[in-house]
Amino acid sequence: MVVACGQAQKESPATGTPASAPVFYKTIGAISEPMGYSRIPAQAGSFAAWLRTVPLKKDKTVYLYNGSLKPDQSAQFAVLDVSVGNKDLQQCADAVMRLRAEYLWAQKRYQDISFMDYNGKWYKWSGGSNRPAFETYLEKIFGYCGSASLEKQLKPVADFNMIAAGDVLVKGGFPGHAMLVVDVAVNDKGNKVFMLAQGYQPAQDIHLVVNPVHTELGPWYEVKGAGKIITPEWSFYENQLRSW
Repeated sequence: MVVACGQAQKESPATGTPASAPVFYKTIGAISEPMGYSRIPAQAGSFAAWLRTVPLKKDKTVYLYNGSLKPDQSAQFAVLDVSVGNKDLQQCADAVMRLRAEYLWAQKRYQDISFMDYNGKWYKWSGGSNRPAFETYLEKIFGYCGSASLEKQLKPVADFNMIAAGDVLVKGGFPGHAMLVVDVAVNDKGNKVFMLAQGYQPAQDIHLVVNPVHTELGPWYEVKGAGKIITPEWSFYENQLRSW
């Protein structure tokens, strides 16, 4: 059973020309904040702190799992240097679960790696530091879990202004979509901006998306007055924010 987001069900295609990165950043944490903003401090060992260390590829081209180019190359600001595998499995919610699992793996919190399918069945990792077996486990997760189950597993965030790195925007469904909040910054007025990463269908490189509405912000999205969060290939609403 494969649970996937659907390419044919895009809710909002990209509008305008996405801003291009003037340089290639080495990590998510190296990406410049908008003028007047500073990153919110992240506790050592937290998901937020780990996400800032995730490496980025020098080439921001997005490739599919089979090595071919994604037809539309307008959505991405940068590409994460994270495995997509060689099967059409790691799609939208799967990319979120991959990053969460990789964080827990890096922290050696093996007992906390666990995901739930739509019927409420949990799939817990029990193989310790066995990396080949871990990849096999993730393939199983990608086959049995998806946006609908991830929406059920995660906890709603009541106040969108409390958005934090590691949170997930998710529309559960068949199809649905999920995107990971990878960083948050704030200015002296308390206004926040955030960045989003996604996988998509077919399985493809995980990438940071541009802001198609406010292209001057590059990969950053404003929290204030967000209402509807329009990304290059999907739209979300504030009440679709979830946390682990």
